[in-house]
Amino acid sequence: MSTRQRHIAHLHLHAALSGAQYDDVIELVSGITPHVQAIPPNALQLDLTSALRYFDLSPYDAVQTVKMRLKALYDIDSSAGLAGNRMLAAMAADASAPGDTTWVPTGQAADWLYPRPVTALPGIGRATADTLHRYGLHTIGQLTDLPPATLQRLLGAGQARLLTERARGHDPRPVVPAEPAAQLVAELALSRDCLDPAQHHRAVLGLADRIGQRLRGERQFAGRLTLTVRYADCTSTTRTRALPEPTDHSPALAATALGLLTSLGLQRARVRAFVLRADDLRPAGSAYRQLSMDPTDARARAVEAAADRARRRFGQGAVRPAALAD
Repeated sequence: MSTRQRHIAHLHLHAALSGAQYDDVIELVSGITPHVQAIPPNALQLDLTSALRYFDLSPYDAVQTVKMRLKALYDIDSSAGLAGNRMLAAMAADASAPGDTTWVPTGQAADWLYPRPVTALPGIGRATADTLHRYGLHTIGQLTDLPPATLQRLLGAGQARLLTERARGHDPRPVVPAEPAAQLVAELALSRDCLDPAQHHRAVLGLADRIGQRLRGERQFAGRLTLTVRYADCTSTTRTRALPEPTDHSPALAATALGLLTSLGLQRARVRAFVLRADDLRPAGSAYRQLSMDPTDARARAVEAAADRARRRFGQGAVRPAALAD
């Protein structure tokens, strides 16, 4: 039995939207298709496959209908990419000038990808790009022409396999309609005022580790952290920062959380509680992780996974970061 051809659109909204305005846009687009995935703060993806038969439209005309509604009702200009999967649609949208739509039909995906730079593929960071460039690999077509064993020697088996799939335009991820962003919160209330910066550091590190465990347990990535510090006089200070990339990796969460702590400049403040909130959550399977040339990153994630398994079997106190050991 043949697989039904998917038609995925990725829209960039050329406007600064509040949370309420963004929700209104999602509701509007849901009138075309219920399969809408939010990509805050100013993008979204639509699976138009089922809607095409209902409205008797071509994929291109369906995208133009969405764009016209956004302009007519909210005065929002947009550019779009249309393709057979989410990755190609996002790449096509990135290649579209403001107001334009780039359509990559499934049968033409390989030809469209072939001359594009390797940096256009999601997950290609500076280190990976530099490695590929040193060996004369500048385009996606050069990657697809390269024997798999050669690419594995350059990048390692796991990264080479993933990059080869992306270079060939493969992306099985579905468009996942989501409710408004949820959040995860970890809080530490102190028994007495704390003036010690080292203890402040330790407290925030522990909260980041708890958030990471919960994200991995629920198979979610966080895109943003918010740190709130409550003082002895009942006042509080809050700072928010987007993560460099959506993640569930505790060290990455801790780095951002500690950066927030440093930005507060507490020095000898009398602290009574810390609250760390992770939001802009998304399913782990729907987010890309940038490829890393550092083998220590893979080892750290393997150790983290083993620690999670130990906690599930022996309890939360079975394993903890060395910095939090008594």
